[in-house]
Amino acid sequence: MDRRLLRLGPVRRYAVVLAGSALLAAVLVVAQAVSLATLLATAVAGRLDRPQTAGWLVVCLAAVLLRGLHAGALGAIAGRSAAGVKAHLREELLDAAARRGPAWLTGRRAGELATLAGRGVDGLDGYLTGYLPQVFLAAFVPLATLAWLAFTDLTSAVVVALTLPLIPVFGVLVGKATGARTSRQWHLLSRLGGHFLDTVRGLPTLRAFGREPAYVRRVRETAEAYRAATMRTLRLAFLSALVLELVATVSVALVAVPVGLRLLHGGLTLSAALVVLLLAPEAYLPLRALGTKFHASQEGLAASAEIHAVLLDRPSATTEPRLPPPGATIALDRVEVRYGDVVALRDATLEIESGDRIALVGPSGGGKSTLLSLILGFTAPTAGRVLVGGADLAGLDLAAWRARLAWMPQRPHLLAGTVADNIRLGAPDAPLDAVVAAAVAAEADGFVRALPRGYDTDLGAHGLSSGQRQRLAMARAWLRADASVLLFDEPTARLDPASEAAVVASAARLAAGRTALLVAHRPALLSIATRTVTVDGGLTELRPAVAAP
Repeated sequence: MDRRLLRLGPVRRYAVVLAGSALLAAVLVVAQAVSLATLLATAVAGRLDRPQTAGWLVVCLAAVLLRGLHAGALGAIAGRSAAGVKAHLREELLDAAARRGPAWLTGRRAGELATLAGRGVDGLDGYLTGYLPQVFLAAFVPLATLAWLAFTDLTSAVVVALTLPLIPVFGVLVGKATGARTSRQWHLLSRLGGHFLDTVRGLPTLRAFGREPAYVRRVRETAEAYRAATMRTLRLAFLSALVLELVATVSVALVAVPVGLRLLHGGLTLSAALVVLLLAPEAYLPLRALGTKFHASQEGLAASAEIHAVLLDRPSATTEPRLPPPGATIALDRVEVRYGDVVALRDATLEIESGDRIALVGPSGGGKSTLLSLILGFTAPTAGRVLVGGADLAGLDLAAWRARLAWMPQRPHLLAGTVADNIRLGAPDAPLDAVVAAAVAAEADGFVRALPRGYDTDLGAHGLSSGQRQRLAMARAWLRADASVLLFDEPTARLDPASEAAVVASAARLAAGRTALLVAHRPALLSIATRTVTVDGGLTELRPAVAAP
């Protein structure tokens, strides 16, 4: 069993239910075999008129009926539990992605993460609904049948005890090869998802440069490699099922032949022989089924390893995070940020007092967005410290710190929902009056009311221009009335003059009396700043320049 999955609360509760279910199944198997053997022996002896016959018949029928009901109930419980576990894992994955922020996401293929949360989590169905219940049945049923066989016929019990381990031994030998191949198959599927999503996203650029045939060929090659890996895995799974069936059949024969010979020579009663012949296959059946379920669960287990790698891939916190100190004083103390061999910032030192409105200027790729990411807590410095009120940001509660921030990116993302829901992104509980007031302050109320349903317009079915999207993003910032620090990452990029003027005017009103960092490539935004800081090439320096007029 996967111990990492068993650490999850929903899986542990599910395992307790499965253990009780397997114990009940073991009792029913023994009861059915013993009652049926007794009835058959009584019928052969011609003693069906004995009073005990009716009782054994009731026991046999009840055992058969309860086994059927048990199988149906177990399937229903397994389905509901699997759905709950998958929902829990998807929630954990999304929380992990949200905690790490965009800097972590850009280091992973979005297609791979989407495949992991979709197909990968769904692949656990085979493990949760098939393999895990069978593990408990394979643990309880053979032990129960072996104990009753020892009570009925010790010789047969010894033969079963000696041959039972052969099935898991062969299963482990074959399972190692299957696990390796399934892991390769899963990695190929992840690569295929990443290649496909990257190709779809970049299709306009690829067509513009005439490079789409090469990328289509790459996706086709990856898909062909995945198909070949899948067929190799299936071939091995079918061959291993044949091996397990053969071992189980030979083992049952080793029990049945001596029992028949002893019965002929009078060394065993008919009732005992029938009990042995009925229980011996039941002892091997759960282990045979376990081998089959194992192969069906391998894709899910391979995905589970990737899921837990994502969930556990986090910095280890040695102390409990502290709440940020009051005030909005921020300082960069000789900060360096590296992305592999690329240096984004080196020896960056800057003090931002409460109420400062600083424009960050410099060439593209110089490290301006990296600086904002540092303050947001999405990027950890390779060297140096980011200080908030004199405390190292690395030891603070990032959720509490981000609650003080309002961030406006260069390309704001609008969700599939209403206009009001999109503005409420940073303040989900805000009433509609506050949403409208924020839109008015961001100069977005006019075009919102012109939409088909105003603030109830579904943006998933209605497109907006770049200027309109930026003004909705500005409304989000206005709605965060308690934010004391504003972070604007080139909010006027790609805007026409009218939209730029509206965004700049709204930003100036919002920044009054607050601390603000403004990444600016266009001069209009510089009018808001009280200081200008140059981020020069992202190499060595953040140098204060002459204060803006």
